[in-house]
Amino acid sequence: MAPQHVLITGASSGIGRALARHYARSGVRLSLTGRNAERLASAAAACREAGSEVEEGLLDVSDRETLRDWIVAQDAVAPIDVLIANAGISGGTGGPKGEKEEKARRIFAVNVEGVINTIAPAMPLMIARGRGQIGIMSSLASFVGFAGAPAYCASKAAVRIYGEGLRGELGRRGVGVSVICPGFVKSPMTDSNKYPMPFLMDSDRAADIIARGLARNRGRIAFPWPTYAMVRVLGGIPVPLSDWLTRRLPKKV
Repeated sequence: MAPQHVLITGASSGIGRALARHYARSGVRLSLTGRNAERLASAAAACREAGSEVEEGLLDVSDRETLRDWIVAQDAVAPIDVLIANAGISGGTGGPKGEKEEKARRIFAVNVEGVINTIAPAMPLMIARGRGQIGIMSSLASFVGFAGAPAYCASKAAVRIYGEGLRGELGRRGVGVSVICPGFVKSPMTDSNKYPMPFLMDSDRAADIIARGLARNRGRIAFPWPTYAMVRVLGGIPVPLSDWLTRRLPKKV
Protein backbone atom coordinates (compact mmCIF):
# COMPACT_ATOMS: atom_id res chain seq x y z
CA MET A 1 0.00 0.00 0.00
CA ALA A 2 1.15 3.55 -0.70
CA PRO A 3 2.33 5.29 2.49
CA GLN A 4 -0.01 7.86 3.98
CA HIS A 5 2.49 9.38 6.44
CA VAL A 6 6.18 9.79 5.60
CA LEU A 7 8.70 11.34 8.00
CA ILE A 8 12.02 12.53 6.58
CA THR A 9 14.89 14.15 8.47
CA GLY A 10 17.24 16.47 6.63
CA ALA A 11 14.45 17.27 4.18
CA SER A 12 15.42 20.86 3.43
CA SER A 13 17.91 20.07 0.65
CA GLY A 14 19.54 17.37 -1.45
CA ILE A 15 18.20 13.82 -1.32
CA GLY A 16 15.88 14.62 1.59
CA ARG A 17 14.14 17.40 -0.29
CA ALA A 18 13.90 15.27 -3.42
CA LEU A 19 12.35 12.43 -1.41
CA ALA A 20 9.81 14.82 0.10
CA ARG A 21 8.83 15.99 -3.38
CA HIS A 22 8.63 12.39 -4.58
CA TYR A 23 6.11 11.42 -1.89
CA ALA A 24 4.16 14.70 -1.99
CA ARG A 25 0.60 14.25 -3.22
CA SER A 26 -2.96 14.57 -2.02
CA GLY A 27 -3.71 12.21 0.85
CA VAL A 28 -0.09 11.93 2.00
CA ARG A 29 1.06 13.61 5.20
CA LEU A 30 4.71 14.63 5.32
CA SER A 31 6.65 15.36 8.50
CA LEU A 32 9.87 17.10 7.49
CA THR A 33 12.83 18.27 9.53
CA GLY A 34 15.79 20.49 8.74
CA ARG A 35 18.14 22.98 10.36
CA ASN A 36 17.82 25.80 7.82
CA ALA A 37 14.48 27.56 8.30
CA GLU A 38 14.37 29.17 4.86
CA ARG A 39 15.22 26.01 2.94
CA LEU A 40 12.86 23.90 5.04
CA ALA A 41 9.99 26.32 4.46
CA SER A 42 10.70 26.25 0.73
CA ALA A 43 10.67 22.44 0.64
CA ALA A 44 7.45 22.32 2.66
CA ALA A 45 5.77 24.87 0.39
CA ALA A 46 6.62 22.83 -2.70
CA CYS A 47 5.11 19.72 -1.11
CA ARG A 48 1.95 21.57 -0.10
CA GLU A 49 1.56 22.76 -3.69
CA ALA A 50 1.59 19.09 -4.70
CA GLY A 51 -1.33 18.45 -2.34
CA SER A 52 0.33 17.11 0.79
CA GLU A 53 -0.35 18.10 4.37
CA VAL A 54 3.06 19.08 5.74
CA GLU A 55 4.38 19.50 9.27
CA GLU A 56 7.75 21.24 9.58
CA GLY A 57 10.22 20.66 12.37
CA LEU A 58 13.16 23.04 12.65
CA LEU A 59 15.31 20.49 14.47
CA ASP A 60 18.84 19.22 14.89
CA VAL A 61 18.85 15.41 14.94
CA SER A 62 21.58 15.44 17.58
CA ASP A 63 19.03 16.95 20.01
CA ARG A 64 17.73 13.63 21.28
CA GLU A 65 14.88 14.69 23.54
CA THR A 66 13.42 17.37 21.27
CA LEU A 67 13.51 15.07 18.26
CA ARG A 68 11.95 12.21 20.23
CA ASP A 69 9.06 14.36 21.41
CA TRP A 70 8.46 15.71 17.90
CA ILE A 71 8.45 12.25 16.29
CA VAL A 72 6.08 10.82 18.91
CA ALA A 73 3.78 13.81 18.40
CA GLN A 74 3.75 13.31 14.63
CA ASP A 75 2.91 9.63 15.01
CA ALA A 76 0.05 10.52 17.37
CA VAL A 77 -1.53 12.63 14.62
CA ALA A 78 -1.20 9.83 12.05
CA PRO A 79 0.80 6.58 12.25
CA ILE A 80 4.13 6.89 10.47
CA ASP A 81 4.29 4.43 7.57
CA VAL A 82 7.75 5.32 6.25
CA LEU A 83 10.53 6.93 8.28
CA ILE A 84 13.73 7.99 6.52
CA ALA A 85 16.70 8.90 8.73
CA ASN A 86 18.36 11.02 6.08
CA ALA A 87 19.98 13.94 7.93
CA GLY A 88 23.75 13.94 7.72
CA ILE A 89 26.86 16.06 7.29
CA SER A 90 30.22 15.46 5.66
CA GLY A 91 33.78 16.61 6.02
CA GLY A 92 37.31 15.35 5.66
CA THR A 93 41.02 15.99 5.71
CA GLY A 94 41.10 18.59 2.94
CA GLY A 95 41.36 21.59 5.27
CA PRO A 96 44.64 23.28 6.18
CA LYS A 97 44.90 21.28 9.43
CA GLY A 98 43.28 18.06 8.27
CA GLU A 99 40.20 16.70 9.97
CA LYS A 100 39.95 18.40 13.36
CA GLU A 101 38.67 16.57 16.40
CA GLU A 102 35.65 18.85 16.75
CA LYS A 103 34.58 18.16 13.16
CA ALA A 104 34.98 14.41 13.54
CA ARG A 105 32.89 14.43 16.72
CA ARG A 106 30.18 16.51 15.05
CA ILE A 107 30.04 14.11 12.09
CA PHE A 108 29.50 11.17 14.45
CA ALA A 109 26.94 13.10 16.50
CA VAL A 110 24.80 13.82 13.44
CA ASN A 111 25.43 10.80 11.22
CA VAL A 112 25.38 8.09 13.89
CA GLU A 113 23.66 9.41 17.01
CA GLY A 114 21.25 11.37 14.82
CA VAL A 115 20.14 8.17 13.10
CA ILE A 116 19.61 6.44 16.44
CA ASN A 117 17.76 9.48 17.78
CA THR A 118 15.48 9.36 14.73
CA ILE A 119 14.57 5.71 14.58
CA ALA A 120 14.53 4.86 18.32
CA PRO A 121 11.25 6.70 19.09
CA ALA A 122 9.51 5.22 16.04
CA MET A 123 10.56 1.59 16.41
CA PRO A 124 8.32 0.64 19.37
CA LEU A 125 5.37 2.41 17.75
CA MET A 126 5.85 0.49 14.49
CA ILE A 127 6.45 -2.79 16.31
CA ALA A 128 3.21 -2.35 18.25
CA ARG A 129 1.34 -1.93 14.95
CA GLY A 130 3.27 -4.71 13.23
CA ARG A 131 4.06 -2.56 10.20
CA GLY A 132 6.22 0.27 8.94
CA GLN A 133 9.34 0.88 6.88
CA ILE A 134 12.58 2.48 8.11
CA GLY A 135 15.18 3.85 5.72
CA ILE A 136 18.68 4.57 7.05
CA MET A 137 20.91 6.81 4.95
CA SER A 138 24.39 5.35 4.67
CA SER A 139 26.70 5.78 1.67
CA LEU A 140 28.87 3.85 -0.76
CA ALA A 141 31.70 5.45 1.22
CA SER A 142 30.76 3.05 4.04
CA PHE A 143 32.58 0.19 2.28
CA VAL A 144 36.05 1.78 2.30
CA GLY A 145 37.93 3.95 4.78
CA PHE A 146 38.97 6.75 2.45
CA ALA A 147 41.93 8.75 3.74
CA GLY A 148 40.24 11.96 2.59
CA ALA A 149 37.16 11.50 4.81
CA PRO A 150 37.83 9.07 7.67
CA ALA A 151 35.09 10.20 10.08
CA TYR A 152 32.47 10.40 7.34
CA CYS A 153 33.29 6.91 6.03
CA ALA A 154 33.31 5.47 9.55
CA SER A 155 30.00 7.10 10.47
CA LYS A 156 28.30 5.73 7.37
CA ALA A 157 29.79 2.27 7.95
CA ALA A 158 28.42 2.31 11.49
CA VAL A 159 24.85 3.06 10.47
CA ARG A 160 25.00 0.60 7.57
CA ILE A 161 25.96 -2.28 9.85
CA TYR A 162 23.48 -1.08 12.48
CA GLY A 163 20.67 -1.03 9.95
CA GLU A 164 21.54 -4.42 8.50
CA GLY A 165 21.48 -5.89 11.99
CA LEU A 166 18.18 -4.22 12.85
CA ARG A 167 16.63 -5.54 9.65
CA GLY A 168 16.88 -9.13 10.85
CA GLU A 169 15.45 -8.28 14.25
CA LEU A 170 12.62 -5.96 13.22
CA GLY A 171 11.63 -7.98 10.17
CA ARG A 172 10.28 -10.71 12.44
CA ARG A 173 8.01 -8.09 13.98
CA GLY A 174 6.58 -6.78 10.73
CA VAL A 175 8.83 -3.71 10.38
CA GLY A 176 11.07 -3.37 7.34
CA VAL A 177 14.52 -1.79 7.42
CA SER A 178 16.40 -0.64 4.33
CA VAL A 179 19.95 0.70 4.31
CA ILE A 180 20.48 3.33 1.60
CA CYS A 181 23.95 3.60 0.06
CA PRO A 182 24.12 6.32 -2.60
CA GLY A 183 27.17 7.35 -4.56
CA PHE A 184 27.64 10.95 -5.64
CA VAL A 185 24.28 12.77 -5.76
CA LYS A 186 23.89 16.43 -6.71
CA SER A 187 23.28 18.36 -3.46
CA PRO A 188 24.73 21.18 -1.35
CA MET A 189 26.92 18.51 0.27
CA THR A 190 28.54 17.54 -3.02
CA ASP A 191 28.60 21.11 -4.35
CA SER A 192 31.61 21.73 -2.10
CA ASN A 193 33.60 18.94 -3.75
CA LYS A 194 36.27 20.44 -6.00
CA TYR A 195 37.17 17.19 -7.73
CA PRO A 196 35.59 14.89 -10.35
CA MET A 197 32.64 12.84 -9.08
CA PRO A 198 32.08 9.73 -11.22
CA PHE A 199 28.48 8.96 -12.16
CA LEU A 200 27.14 12.06 -10.40
CA MET A 201 23.36 11.63 -10.21
CA ASP A 202 20.48 14.09 -10.06
CA SER A 203 18.72 14.12 -6.68
CA ASP A 204 15.30 13.42 -8.20
CA ARG A 205 16.62 10.28 -9.89
CA ALA A 206 18.18 9.19 -6.60
CA ALA A 207 14.90 9.77 -4.76
CA ASP A 208 13.04 7.60 -7.26
CA ILE A 209 15.50 4.74 -6.79
CA ILE A 210 15.31 5.04 -3.01
CA ALA A 211 11.51 5.20 -2.87
CA ARG A 212 11.16 2.13 -5.08
CA GLY A 213 13.64 0.24 -2.93
CA LEU A 214 11.77 1.17 0.24
CA ALA A 215 8.46 0.11 -1.28
CA ARG A 216 10.00 -3.31 -2.00
CA ASN A 217 11.65 -3.55 1.42
CA ARG A 218 15.06 -4.02 -0.15
CA GLY A 219 17.72 -4.61 2.48
CA ARG A 220 20.38 -2.56 0.72
CA ILE A 221 19.59 0.19 -1.78
CA ALA A 222 23.00 0.84 -3.34
CA PHE A 223 23.54 2.91 -6.49
CA PRO A 224 24.80 3.66 -9.07
CA TRP A 225 25.98 0.13 -9.76
CA PRO A 226 29.36 1.02 -11.37
CA THR A 227 30.43 2.95 -8.25
CA TYR A 228 29.02 0.22 -6.01
CA ALA A 229 31.06 -2.37 -7.88
CA MET A 230 34.22 -0.27 -7.60
CA VAL A 231 33.99 0.25 -3.84
CA ARG A 232 33.25 -3.43 -3.25
CA VAL A 233 36.37 -4.35 -5.21
CA LEU A 234 38.42 -1.68 -3.45
CA GLY A 235 37.23 -2.93 -0.07
CA GLY A 236 38.35 -6.46 -0.89
CA ILE A 237 41.89 -5.91 -2.13
CA PRO A 238 44.96 -6.26 0.12
CA VAL A 239 45.36 -3.43 2.63
CA PRO A 240 48.77 -2.20 1.37
CA LEU A 241 47.31 -1.74 -2.10
CA SER A 242 44.12 -0.07 -0.85
CA ASP A 243 46.27 2.23 1.31
CA TRP A 244 48.29 3.23 -1.72
CA LEU A 245 45.14 3.93 -3.74
CA THR A 246 43.05 5.77 -1.14
CA ARG A 247 45.91 8.08 -0.16
CA ARG A 248 45.99 9.37 -3.71
CA LEU A 249 42.29 10.15 -3.94
CA PRO A 250 41.02 13.74 -3.42
CA LYS A 251 40.35 14.93 0.10
CA LYS A 252 36.98 16.18 1.32
CA VAL A 253 36.90 19.65 2.87
